[in-house]
Amino acid sequence: MAKTKAEKGVIIDKLEDAFKKGASSVFVHFSKVTVAEESAMRRALRADGVSYFVAKKTLMRRALEKLGHAHESLPLEGEVAVAHGGGEDSTIAARLVHEFGKKLTDKLTILGGIFEGKLIDAAHMQEIATIPGVATLRAMFAQLINSPRQRFAVVLSKVAENKN
Repeated sequence: MAKTKAEKGVIIDKLEDAFKKGASSVFVHFSKVTVAEESAMRRALRADGVSYFVAKKTLMRRALEKLGHAHESLPLEGEVAVAHGGGEDSTIAARLVHEFGKKLTDKLTILGGIFEGKLIDAAHMQEIATIPGVATLRAMFAQLINSPRQRFAVVLSKVAENKN
């Protein structure tokens, strides 16, 4: 059943809000994804605070135009969905979609997205998807800071052993 102009306006507003307020939004191309696979993906995304929905490409383009993005460089072809949100971790939407893309080979690909208010292509969004999560980055930073102290303590203990 065709949507009315008012219903389309609501969808455009929802997309515009997602693109504006979300830390990142990922455009996902999907094909031949089963209902079970998509349901599992939606549950996993929802558990991490990421919304995932399918909308018409013309409505996505209109929402992008309202925000002033030049969407001509973004290849919105085939079945396209949007994953957005994530709260504190702005890379989580891209990272989760990328992980599901690995599981669902040739069924799910990243077309591009909006990251920190800028429209970016698929290659840059793939790079963002490979960045570890905030908790992992904090742990890596703590390890980096703590590493010289640990090595110094090991050296001192070896010197003490040699003197005895």
